[in-house]
Amino acid sequence: MLSGGDYDRRCSMPVSVQQSHPIAHLPLVLDVLRRLEVATVVDSLIPPHPAHGLSGGRGVEAVVLAILDGHHALYKIGRRLEERGMVALLQPGLTRAALHDDRLGHILDALFTANLNTVFSVVALKALAVYDLPTPWLHQDTTTIALYGAYEDEPQTLGAPRPAYGHSKDGRDDLKQVLLSLGVSGDGGIPLRLGVRDGNRSDSVETPLVIEECLALGLEGMRGIVADSKAYSRRTLGLCREHRIDLVPLVPRTCTVRQGLEAWGREQSALPLVLEKPGRTKDEPPRCWHGQSVLRQVEVEYSDGRVTAEALRFVVVHSSQLAQQQAQTYASAQGKEAEAVTDHAKRVQAQWFACLPDAEAALAAYEGQEQGRRGRRPRPWRYHTVRYHIVADTRRTRRARRGRPAKTDPPAPD
Repeated sequence: MLSGGDYDRRCSMPVSVQQSHPIAHLPLVLDVLRRLEVATVVDSLIPPHPAHGLSGGRGVEAVVLAILDGHHALYKIGRRLEERGMVALLQPGLTRAALHDDRLGHILDALFTANLNTVFSVVALKALAVYDLPTPWLHQDTTTIALYGAYEDEPQTLGAPRPAYGHSKDGRDDLKQVLLSLGVSGDGGIPLRLGVRDGNRSDSVETPLVIEECLALGLEGMRGIVADSKAYSRRTLGLCREHRIDLVPLVPRTCTVRQGLEAWGREQSALPLVLEKPGRTKDEPPRCWHGQSVLRQVEVEYSDGRVTAEALRFVVVHSSQLAQQQAQTYASAQGKEAEAVTDHAKRVQAQWFACLPDAEAALAAYEGQEQGRRGRRPRPWRYHTVRYHIVADTRRTRRARRGRPAKTDPPAPD
């Protein structure tokens, strides 16, 4: 607005829109990448070459933006980011032609050579500092990654994981695999540590190594680790006591201390209320957790090999929601197994054997007396007890020809 004298004169100027881009959420993602200084971290590991128009850090930003936009092919990244209007925001003077698949592929290869775990750890620690996230508890778990094709027994690179057959967590025991170990922060689920191990590595062996790697991170205010039942072992307990950190696992059902605590909990008339939450629906009753902490003597193994009995604190918890779920699960499983037992009985009764040893061998297989998988005794039925017995019987075999047999024919065998 222009003012002059005792009157106001309004001036209007035409505005034309040259380009319009549907940028969607990508500027927010780019802002997070810039706050975490991902490009600076990558450029420190992969020094940029003067002849390259695209630095390694900006190339990684472009790949992350394309992946979070739903496009993984390298040759589509430049075109897609140009459609989104993000090329100019990545690097001044950058063009779509600089984001070709050959250059992006070289950046990813150089990043892999520079050790991805190092980049991963630096970015994760930067995220904790930028967003001021506390890390009192580290949540740890493992999974398996199935591999297809032929692999050498020994890796070519020193320290690389060895693909091997092992306990597959997705049911693919027929494939070689590697073990993926991941630890995340309790607040926000930010990945803090990552490890890839041999395919046949046991989780009980992995947990002590996880504790050592977590302590090496030097996180302030770290109290302990939350894990599942695989983390509970004598060596893990001893390592936690040596470093004065807490461990919150689910005690396995096979442990004597858990069986004793479950029996103790059933004997109590009522456990104190620990937590109560409303039901997920209006018709669902409130979800209640009752529990109490107790001290029990358990064996602990220290780094020098000593095994001693120490008093550790256990928490006995009864969940009303989990009890209801387990009751429904057991009822459904018992019904399905009852149908399977009925079909199994029909097949067994319809089967004939030529001699007693054959019948006894089949009976041993039915009762689960043969050697099971991985040395464990097979358990055919979980909720039912099936008993077998052998009945001797004879039946006349059918003649090959029709009609009355001749007097000279031998009698038909049984």
